[in-house]
Amino acid sequence: MPVSESMVKEVVQEVLAKMQISEAAAGKHGVFRDMNEAIAAAKEAQKVVRNLTMDQREKIISIIRRKTHENAEIMARMGVDETGMGNVGDKILKHHLVADKVPGTEDITTEAYSGDRGLTLVEMGPFGVIGAITPCTNPSETVLCNSMGMVAAGNTVVFNPHPQAIKTSIFAVNLVNEASLEAGGPDNVACTVEAPTLESSDIMMHHKDIPLVVATGGPGVVTAVLSSGRRGIGAGAGNPPALVDETANIRKAAQDIVNGCTFDNNLPCIAEKEVVAVSSICDELMNYMISEQGCYLASKEEQDKLVATVMDAKGRLNRKCVGRSAKVLLSMIGVDVPDNIRCIVFEGPKEHPLIAEELMMPILGVVRVKDFEEGLETAVWLEHGNRHSAHIHSMSVDHITKYAKALDTAILVKNGPSYAALGFGGESICTFTIASRTGEGLTSAKTFTKKRRCVMQDYFCIR
Repeated sequence: MPVSESMVKEVVQEVLAKMQISEAAAGKHGVFRDMNEAIAAAKEAQKVVRNLTMDQREKIISIIRRKTHENAEIMARMGVDETGMGNVGDKILKHHLVADKVPGTEDITTEAYSGDRGLTLVEMGPFGVIGAITPCTNPSETVLCNSMGMVAAGNTVVFNPHPQAIKTSIFAVNLVNEASLEAGGPDNVACTVEAPTLESSDIMMHHKDIPLVVATGGPGVVTAVLSSGRRGIGAGAGNPPALVDETANIRKAAQDIVNGCTFDNNLPCIAEKEVVAVSSICDELMNYMISEQGCYLASKEEQDKLVATVMDAKGRLNRKCVGRSAKVLLSMIGVDVPDNIRCIVFEGPKEHPLIAEELMMPILGVVRVKDFEEGLETAVWLEHGNRHSAHIHSMSVDHITKYAKALDTAILVKNGPSYAALGFGGESICTFTIASRTGEGLTSAKTFTKKRRCVMQDYFCIR
């Protein structure tokens, strides 16, 4: 078969891409060509980590925190440059949030039972080497928060990052290992491969030395992990609705909803994806969003163009649109808006594709309902049983209680922006692995432990 110019270009581009990946991995700690080598290195490192004192582990984590603060802007810019998603300012904030609010060894506690027949201790011990799959939406943030929690628990970790964010992920893995070495710990407490693939992911999920697999991503990758035969922690998809009833502070609700929806261009899985508004306040809410919060009201024609742009004929997302700003998305359909436009809004039925599907874009469809009861039913339908996140703006304790019970999500934010659930302006720990599907909720160091019971009969009860 004759070699065409296009074929040559494809080969050259592939070679250059591999060269860039190898260059990014060069001189980096914890980066291997082969997944089996990465797992072997992490296994050797874990023999050391499991015997470190809690103080020694905490020293590693404290240095990870410092280095994350120091490199927050670098990783934020790398993430945006490599993936094309999100915005630098918000990603910087997310890295500082990881450094400040991801729990360390303080999360590892001991239960004690004592009585006439002695003393029993229940302690949290490590699994060993944990396999972790990380997304392109929050690449370095997920690597860092997972590493901190897993090392605090005495584990090491092998990552199979999303290929679209490999350079950013490698940077974060290297940072973790540099912190360990600086603290007097071993190298390779976090490992990865320089060119992750589905094959390397499969090797990791089925390797005899990986007892636990943690997946942060879409429903497909979580299903694969739960089918691997290993213990699995799955942080899957969500489509979080924000309900606004007639008792809410409408102006504040508009501000909170738009702030949460537009944070990092809607990439966080907990972010508001659609609004359900009681009819009596719906017009007021939309007016505040448009007049005060930088929202653009899309016409029916513009909505149709957006659907055709951000989705294909089968309803699959156009990856080039995920995490893009409202201004960029509107420019894709030929609409030029000022820089202060940060969100696209419209009113539509719950079945509208831009409402029913999780987009991870600053597009907010508003569903008008006659009353709270209809709003509750609509929100439950829109959440699709993911049990991930939901939000409500209401001053009615009765409404909030009914909403919380009906949605039954891992996260429920009341009268605030979604990111308050991650400790940004709210009282919470921070994590970027929210295991709604497998029930762990916001993961932290204790999530990555096994319980061990130690019993001493007839002694050490001094009551």
